[in-house]
Amino acid sequence: SKAIWKVCAERKIPLLYASTAATYGNGDHGFSDDEKQVKKLKPLNAYAQSKQTFDEWVLDQKERPPHWYGLKFFNVYGPNEYHKGPMASVVMHAHRQIQETGKLKLFRSHKEGIADGDQKRDFIYIKDVVKVCNWFREHLPASGIYNVGTGEARSFQDLAAATFKAMRKKPQIEFIDTPEEIRENYQYFTQADIQKLRKAGYQADFISLNEGVNDYVKNYLSK
Repeated sequence: SKAIWKVCAERKIPLLYASTAATYGNGDHGFSDDEKQVKKLKPLNAYAQSKQTFDEWVLDQKERPPHWYGLKFFNVYGPNEYHKGPMASVVMHAHRQIQETGKLKLFRSHKEGIADGDQKRDFIYIKDVVKVCNWFREHLPASGIYNVGTGEARSFQDLAAATFKAMRKKPQIEFIDTPEEIRENYQYFTQADIQKLRKAGYQADFISLNEGVNDYVKNYLSK
């Protein structure tokens, strides 16, 4: 990543790179993409820390590409993630489970005040992610780190309901314990603050969770 950055800075090439919402950790410092807050963030795993480390390095650089954007993608789902295995979206795993067993397993909540299945994420459809990336490439707004999410957190229960509906099946959910190895570092809530993206000029509406899941299931996964 550093090598690519340096080449883009030297040759005056605009750069757009992927960061992640996982850098926000447990959300104690909120979900703002204000660059003054970046160094306060405490990621919960090695993947997120790798992105955090690069974001911090970028902000310390004096030599920069003419336009650069670090995009913090929230929970992306949609076509062409088939190669990702265990790291594919919950929608893809849900579709497979429901096809094979007729039911869906979700993690039980281990946090007081949060019901089973009410853990929430900012789910964003890949088609919106592509639109945002192309918008940056075409409009070249002010450089910086930007959140890329819908700005609306939805529960895993909501996602499950949308998946069952798209598959025309009656919801059957089984709750299982969150594995011990990830339980301590499990995110219970993420929601993008997209004020900066809106102020930069991106005004398109985002595809709703129900619309996105319906399109993904009917036009891709079921085929």
